[in-house]
Amino acid sequence: MYAAPSPASADLALYVHWPFCVAKCPYCDFNSHVRAHVDEQAWARALDADLAHEAALTPDRRLGSVFFGGGTPSLMAPETVAGVLAAAERHWGFAPGIEITLEANPSSVEAANFHALAAAGVNRVSLGLQALDDAALAFLGRVHTLGESLAALDVAQAAFRRVSIDLIYARPGQDEAAWEAELARALAFGTEHLSLYQLTIEPGTRFAAMAARGALAHPDPDLGAALFEATRAATAAAGRPAYEVSNHAAPGAESRHNLAYWRYRDYLGVGPGAHGRRGRAATTRHRKPENWLAAVARNGHGLAGEEPLDAATRTREALLMGLRLTDGVDLAAIADEADARVVDIVDEAAVARLAGHGLVARTGDRLVVSEGGILLLDAILAALVR
Repeated sequence: MYAAPSPASADLALYVHWPFCVAKCPYCDFNSHVRAHVDEQAWARALDADLAHEAALTPDRRLGSVFFGGGTPSLMAPETVAGVLAAAERHWGFAPGIEITLEANPSSVEAANFHALAAAGVNRVSLGLQALDDAALAFLGRVHTLGESLAALDVAQAAFRRVSIDLIYARPGQDEAAWEAELARALAFGTEHLSLYQLTIEPGTRFAAMAARGALAHPDPDLGAALFEATRAATAAAGRPAYEVSNHAAPGAESRHNLAYWRYRDYLGVGPGAHGRRGRAATTRHRKPENWLAAVARNGHGLAGEEPLDAATRTREALLMGLRLTDGVDLAAIADEADARVVDIVDEAAVARLAGHGLVARTGDRLVVSEGGILLLDAILAALVR
């Protein structure tokens, strides 16, 4: 359930960004960050300094989750991961059952590191399978094959207590029957968590360039809706119901770290390009690795900016994030944090109108977007949020 951000009793979430890639990436603009060699000792020292800066500003707090993301964090030396975790525990302390997640690509090179990363303290891996078909993987620009993916998944399930997999659907030529078969296969792997995303064409991406020259058709919205509904039905039947628009988990296996984002709690970001929300401010780190390192050496931290967030911005962000969740938001808690009234943060007439159409449900101060409304989430948010 929603908790107001920043109380001293709330656990913090920590995001550690490792920017380096080992191969050209079709999804991000980190191609300039491809490195054959990284001075991990220097990076570990800089990350420790960045952590210490954030810790000094968040006394008497503890960490509920740590997430290693970015370029190819699964190729970090296990000693570096262990060092970062030791520093984080020293600075804040860990909440019981802390979730420590690392993003990984399902390659044989990265899988070879899994057991050592688990020994370093990682207890959850998010594995980017993306597709269960070699042709689809090639289309998506992935360098791993399906065989490598499945072998890496086997290693991950042996190494880590908790495993999540990512898949992309609504790919060109994929009809409902094909996706249902692929999803059934994915559910049979038995992972506790699945992140299932529809293919979208974002400006500035390789897919946008392909669409512009006619090499890629824009997804059919009607087919996308049918696939979305089929996804939610299949995951629910398999005991992995949706708890957020694109995320599905067994009860109790929801991503503790991502819930901190969606519930608008404090999260700290360290490392190049990392974003955070601390207290009532948004933080950003220098994006280019060399600039971040220079800033840490100069200032003792990698901050590039720290922007106070006014009450209107905070309530809007809390609603936009929280209404993605199946259990919705507590309007009174959000309003209280902003010293406002519920009528100040949502359009009550719009709530009543949408509830009359079965698109949202209001029980006291709890507001939830209904199953029938999820496909219209963007329009609902635009109508509700002041």
